Amino acid sequence: MLSSRRSFLAASGAAALTGALAAPASAEKIVRGVFVNGDRPLVAFPQKRALMVLTPRPPQLETPFAVFDEGVFTPNDAFFVRWHLSDIPTSIDAAKHRIRVTGAVDKALSLSIADLRRMPSVEIAAVNQCSGNSRGFFDPRPAGGQWQNGAMGNALWKGVRLKDVLSRAGLKADAKQVQFNGLERPALPATPDFKKSLDVDIARGEDVIVAYEMNGKPMPLLNGYPVRLIVPGWYSTYWVKMLSDITVLDHVDDQFWMKTAYRIPDTPNHSVSPTDKDYPTVPINRMVVRSFVTNVTDGQSMKAGRTTVRGIAFDGGSGIKSVEISSDGGTTWAPAALERDFGKYSFRRWNADVALEGGKSYTFACRAVANDGDTQTATPIWNPGGYMRNEIQTYKVTVT
Repeated sequence: MLSSRRSFLAASGAAALTGALAAPASAEKIVRGVFVNGDRPLVAFPQKRALMVLTPRPPQLETPFAVFDEGVFTPNDAFFVRWHLSDIPTSIDAAKHRIRVTGAVDKALSLSIADLRRMPSVEIAAVNQCSGNSRGFFDPRPAGGQWQNGAMGNALWKGVRLKDVLSRAGLKADAKQVQFNGLERPALPATPDFKKSLDVDIARGEDVIVAYEMNGKPMPLLNGYPVRLIVPGWYSTYWVKMLSDITVLDHVDDQFWMKTAYRIPDTPNHSVSPTDKDYPTVPINRMVVRSFVTNVTDGQSMKAGRTTVRGIAFDGGSGIKSVEISSDGGTTWAPAALERDFGKYSFRRWNADVALEGGKSYTFACRAVANDGDTQTATPIWNPGGYMRNEIQTYKVTVT
């Protein structure tokens, strides 16, 4: 499979992807946004079905929300795309790719994909969610990509535990953090290279992996082929794509993408007023609990009678304890049925039977409770990064 993949990239992927990054193809259609000025062109990039385009370079592609009603796992060709820097390789020879392990280690390593495949493997179902998913709903709106709710996806990731890689290298006693870098590069020298770091105890956790497969296949190039870091339960800023360098640090990482960017207020619910200043911040980390209805859209017209409302829920790694549904905008709540559990980092599907009377209007809402007690509320948060939105969603419908 790797050989055929390389053949595809060598034969057609490089030219096609270069064109896509320079300027997207003509939009197949325009998707009506769910907030003011939220309309998006649908464009099919290489190895992708038509997705909503925020920016073509660097690529920011959003999954149309209807995809999340198709199943627990998000198809590779529909998975959202988020890059930070515009200089991205348009073809990669996986056989030549290396992951270098250096820094505060006993022995520097240079690992090939074949080396990784010879190590004990692990598969983990995990949600990858952009820190700014749903940023477009913040009021007032912060700067940054104006995502709707589709900057997320759930996949089955296969690879090797990062701790096994680090054990091969051996960590020195003064190791404090592990820094990760990939093949994307800034177009201008003044732009900081995109690097992210984890504390050693997080990096050596059981579930952090270096993945070479996504839903049973090599991942699309735009999602990080041939290998990327997977940090289940944490926002995707740490999920470094096209992973090429692992550097063990003897200090806390103070470069731009840790010290300045992707910071959240160190306040209750990580929320502040738009006028607040001089509050403490910390690097963004674990995801907060969320839930969505996937088979009903706001403003939809529905038929009278009994129907099933279904959706998804997830959190930062404790797993979903319960989901409740309301048909009156949150005045009253009833339990929904949880479907199969694919693991504590995965989407958890749920469903509920409801009766609808003709001539009436309903406002559906859902709220999830995680096993660690984290619970969705109707109270909106605000921070200048537009991060970590998880307030209860509502969906107004009319019944005929």
